[in-house]
Amino acid sequence: MAGSSAVWAAHHASCRPHQPSSSSSQRPQARLLPLPPRRGGASLARPRASLAAAAATATATAAPARTASEEAVYEVVMRQAALVEGGVARKGEAAGARRRQRPRWAEEKEEEGLRGWGLLGDAYDRCGEVCAEYAKTFYLGTQLMTPERRKAVWAIYVWCRRTDELVDGPNASYITPTALDRWEKRLEDLFEGRPYDMYDAALSDTVSKFPVDIQPFKDMIEGMRLDLWKSRYRTFDELYLYCYYVAGTVGLMTVPVMGIAPDSKASTESVYNAALALGIANQLTNILRDVGEDARRGRIYLPLDELAQAGLTEDDIFRGKVTDKWRRFMKGQIQRARLFFDEAEKGVAHLDSASRWPVLASLWLYRQILDAIEANDYNNFTKRAYVGKARKLLSLPVAYARAAVGS
Repeated sequence: MAGSSAVWAAHHASCRPHQPSSSSSQRPQARLLPLPPRRGGASLARPRASLAAAAATATATAAPARTASEEAVYEVVMRQAALVEGGVARKGEAAGARRRQRPRWAEEKEEEGLRGWGLLGDAYDRCGEVCAEYAKTFYLGTQLMTPERRKAVWAIYVWCRRTDELVDGPNASYITPTALDRWEKRLEDLFEGRPYDMYDAALSDTVSKFPVDIQPFKDMIEGMRLDLWKSRYRTFDELYLYCYYVAGTVGLMTVPVMGIAPDSKASTESVYNAALALGIANQLTNILRDVGEDARRGRIYLPLDELAQAGLTEDDIFRGKVTDKWRRFMKGQIQRARLFFDEAEKGVAHLDSASRWPVLASLWLYRQILDAIEANDYNNFTKRAYVGKARKLLSLPVAYARAAVGS
């Protein structure tokens, strides 16, 4: 894979949209999940899967049917939203149950010989150090959060990064499905209060304090499994599910930690929908940025049916020549990614005020990669699109101001 995200926009490093026709009347639209409003709450609007669906929605109130991939993701979204909506009583009950399963490392660290890595606070500090090294902008933004939320976000970030590196890191060639099965069993153990190491300990403590569901974590591992054997995606629906696995999951993991603003009138489900949209947007951006890099590894993370509709083939990708057909195709892919970013940005205002800046800053900075692809004349075969340091620095205070007013 060309990489995955962690903590919404922070973790993305590199791995993938709807085929644009040459006619401007058939521009692709982002596909998002239809999420019902909560007791009087307002749902965020969502772009439709196609222009035809969008037109139909303008004349009818019924939402278009979900695809198989959307239905699978929808169930996970609703499950996590239900945990959050369970209220303080349910949260306290779950946390109490976990506390009754007191982690061995918390009570018996001396006799278990764990003195070397110290107390739980040291584990969180180490997670913070990893976040500071690999996600500098996001780490800076986490300093505005409450200490408990800040540490929890660091712990989730580190787990996501470690998971991603199983298939993208230096030892990726040695990773097998069995190794991923062991990683999933390890995940289950830490959710039950039995961490294997200090980083696991931080995450184990985090999931005992916040209403975090294990399914998005398992789904991210499923995305890693896909990368062991799948190097082509026939349709955007297939690609959408992959993007959810490796990136959209992160939003579902972190919203319970980020927190929803007490005065938000949006439904819990729609806030999760926006978080999911950000993960999809980031992953699509990774895909578009890394077309050439992926092709050199024998991978194409673009819907093959849409390539065919554009008059392009796999050989065109491997040859890496920028043509008018490629430019038209890329314009449509970039438009779709931006639609997902737009949907995601609507949800930022509904987060807890202390959590908005790191998310918004990361969103804005990542979206600028799409501008850089355009500036490179859509040559994502031999040129790597990136955002310069000056532009990053200019974006931060603007994002801070926007986050502060919650709009």
